[in-house]
Amino acid sequence: MQTYLQCGRYRLSLDQSESRTYVMGILNVTPDSFSDGGRHHSLERALSHAEQMIADGVDIIDIGGESTRPGAPPVSVEEELQRVMPVLYALRDCGKPLSVDTCKPEVMREAIMAGADMINDIKGFTAQGALSVVKESDCALCIMHMQNDPQTMQLKPEYEDVTREVTAYLRERIRSIEQENIDRRRLCIDPGFGFGKTLEHNLALLKNIDWLQKELDLPVLAGLSRKSMIGAITGRQVEQRLAGSLAAALAAAAHGARIVRVHDVAETVDALTVWRAAS
Repeated sequence: MQTYLQCGRYRLSLDQSESRTYVMGILNVTPDSFSDGGRHHSLERALSHAEQMIADGVDIIDIGGESTRPGAPPVSVEEELQRVMPVLYALRDCGKPLSVDTCKPEVMREAIMAGADMINDIKGFTAQGALSVVKESDCALCIMHMQNDPQTMQLKPEYEDVTREVTAYLRERIRSIEQENIDRRRLCIDPGFGFGKTLEHNLALLKNIDWLQKELDLPVLAGLSRKSMIGAITGRQVEQRLAGSLAAALAAAAHGARIVRVHDVAETVDALTVWRAAS
């Protein structure tokens, strides 16, 4: 695997002897996110939450202006830009890499121009024009796997071998992206926990993070925080999934994930710090 991830203005070390699992903090600026919808919808609240995440030790801030929860309706380009861009402009000198969670090339273009350091695309940069938008920048690209779309992905997900099928999809996307002469050191991969997967599928992918990472020779970003798989295992509602989410983050790190995407930054940073000290 490469020794670093080029993330816009930042270079994140991937040398396991020097680096650690990076914590990506979720900053939803949507009224309908599955776990914190509306809580950080105003600019003032969003910036306050970002400042708290920075104080808590976050490594990357992921700004999202469109909910991707199961069944979520799409929003227009204009609405997504109105949600994301003021936050991005306000935070671009905060000292942390800024990621924008979007699948719209128009939003990608504006975000990159405003200084985004990563584009996190649940559709794996398959939208027409997406690769032409990102190719001339130096921002990192997070390529995710999703079966179907947010409206239908959880209706009846099926795989013969989820790990191999997700790996094959990601391999094809990596090949397509590299054909655009995009530097491999800008890429990371996300198996897409909860995006068209049952609990069984999610657990299989979690246990095989290291295998997937070695097969594709790219760092894995794992997003498990507060998801339905945590609820299915524990029986807890969204607001009661902190302990389960911390356990999932530690499991992902133990299986080799280089980045974990979380809602609860302080608690995750502490859990990873103690785990590393004891490992």
